[in-house]
Amino acid sequence: MDGTFTDQPNGLERCIPCTNCDSGLGLRVKTPCTATSDTVCEPLEGFYCVSSVGLSCDIAQKHKRCKPGQYISQNEYQIGNECCPKCLAGSRVKTHCNEYRSTSCLPCMDGTFTDQPNGWERCIPCTNCHPALGLRVKKQCTATSDTLCKPLEGLYCVHHTGHSCERAHEHKRCNPGQYISQNGTASTDTECSDCSSGTFSNGTFHSCQPHTQCHSLNLQQITTGTSAADAQCGERSFNVGAAVGGAVGVLILIIGGGGLLYWYLKKRAPSDPR
Repeated sequence: MDGTFTDQPNGLERCIPCTNCDSGLGLRVKTPCTATSDTVCEPLEGFYCVSSVGLSCDIAQKHKRCKPGQYISQNEYQIGNECCPKCLAGSRVKTHCNEYRSTSCLPCMDGTFTDQPNGWERCIPCTNCHPALGLRVKKQCTATSDTLCKPLEGLYCVHHTGHSCERAHEHKRCNPGQYISQNGTASTDTECSDCSSGTFSNGTFHSCQPHTQCHSLNLQQITTGTSAADAQCGERSFNVGAAVGGAVGVLILIIGGGGLLYWYLKKRAPSDPR
């Protein structure tokens, strides 16, 4: 019959009367009684369950109000004179509690979040990892956590909050005459050091290189090495002027020597008796 039930095979002569969710006990119907299951009760709005059997509440009490001089507990927030239960992380307040009902909550929409129990009417907008600030997404925003940002490739973080970067700068480039003594990371800039005498770097080397010794390669030095560039070597050139001058000198010596020899021989030759 209506108002009675049995929830298991039995030998009872009478069905069990359905439980009455008495509003005087702070209760209301959550699931109506059927022929095979009892009524399930829950607290009225603004009440909380203090005694339950299985999934059904037996007795509920009204949420207390904070008095002047009292503060709200960690799981409550104050609205007017009411101490209302907070919404869970990932949700926000739809309707504040009053003496007749408890707080009602809504889940945060995409692109918003709350990361702690709260009494907020709006969820917080997710952070945008903007490339103009040198950022990219490290971890996507969820209903219970904000976006985490990290620097773009080749940049390092110069300002962060918690585990998220808020602004990043490009790693500096070493100047010619310097070498990279420490590579930049996502959290530190590149470090540069000056080359010592006799070595060079164009600014992209991780160590300075010694200048080429042209003479050891049987070459002549065309350009002297600097801290920013290597010495330039070339093939040893043939000096035309010196060669021509040397040849002319030798020819003069030959002609002169020949003339002197002729003069000497002529002088020693016997004169004609006639």
